[in-house]
Amino acid sequence: MYTKTLLPAILLFSLNTISAQQKYYFPERNALWEEKTPSALSINENKLLEAVNFAQNNEYSGSRDLRIAILKGFEREPFHEILGPTKKRGGPAGIILKNGYIVKKWGDIKRVDMTFSVTKSFLSTVAGLAVDSHLIKGTNDSVSSYIWDGTFAGQHNSKITWKHLLQQNSDWSGELWGVKDWADRPPNEGGLDEWKFRKLNEPGTVMEYNDVRVNVLAYALTHVWRKPVPVVLKEQIMDKIGASTTWRWYGYDHAWTVIDGIKMKSVTGGGHSGAGIFISAEDMARFGLLFLNNGRWDTEQLLSEAWITEAITPSAPNPNYGYMWWLNKKGSRHWEGLSEDIYYAAGFGGNFIVIDKANNLVVVTRWLEPAKIGELMTLIEDAIVD
Repeated sequence: MYTKTLLPAILLFSLNTISAQQKYYFPERNALWEEKTPSALSINENKLLEAVNFAQNNEYSGSRDLRIAILKGFEREPFHEILGPTKKRGGPAGIILKNGYIVKKWGDIKRVDMTFSVTKSFLSTVAGLAVDSHLIKGTNDSVSSYIWDGTFAGQHNSKITWKHLLQQNSDWSGELWGVKDWADRPPNEGGLDEWKFRKLNEPGTVMEYNDVRVNVLAYALTHVWRKPVPVVLKEQIMDKIGASTTWRWYGYDHAWTVIDGIKMKSVTGGGHSGAGIFISAEDMARFGLLFLNNGRWDTEQLLSEAWITEAITPSAPNPNYGYMWWLNKKGSRHWEGLSEDIYYAAGFGGNFIVIDKANNLVVVTRWLEPAKIGELMTLIEDAIVD
């Protein structure tokens, strides 16, 4: 009697599990990404087209020659110069996924372009893989207990944890690859003397967006993995989600380190002095789909759900920032009227990967005027039929 009752329950559980795993469509490598009409997935086609037109008509106003755009965009920084590769960009492009299917696309979605600080969300993922692999015990560990070469020496820097670096509230002090921490995005007030001799903030108390400190994280992860960070990303994420072979992750031209007798490049977590990840909108969408499905690609868990939950937890100094993901929580970066569970990767020039679990959406948009992203997302969500 017990067995007869148990078997249907087991069967029902199995069917529910299979159904849950089949919730999203996952395109195979080099396959033509399957598309569905918006109406087939309860989306108003005319309203969605309005959103796409908005994206196309609000192109980032900076030069398409990104070398020029970078130098203009960061001209306030003392000693700023191009240190790594750059590339002229294309026009507006993007993809909207619903349940993994393409419901709209525009521009050249296979073109490889710079992504600037979108790279940070990829870097955060490599840190997550290190935690999942037990190379790092936990993000509350002091980085100095892993990296003993002096990078985290001293009364201040020795307090810094992996969490501080990931949330950009470490206030790491020093110089990496010839770039001083205080020269990256200095305050609007003061000058060289004030910036150089400022009082340091206690790690974990103040968020400061700073690529030097992000690059210190990339350097530390290179040594933890004992291999180039792009190799880790390729082997453990990008190959497994069927990404193309066209994406690249660069460091500054002179950013070399030696581990186990092997010379390897330490990459950057952004592109405001060149370098960072160069990638297509289509490969960005694959990465976004992995996060939409809680780190699982089809039937394989590539990144733990526990890590993703931790990565999108608001930091104490800034409720809109987690582990190098922006969060749509109440705060200065909140998109009014949209779900507070939305989170996204964002980069200079209007590059975005937006994850909206409430509506099973991934939105990739490139070269959108950055201030327009909230309005674009509102137009997209207005197209969803309840």
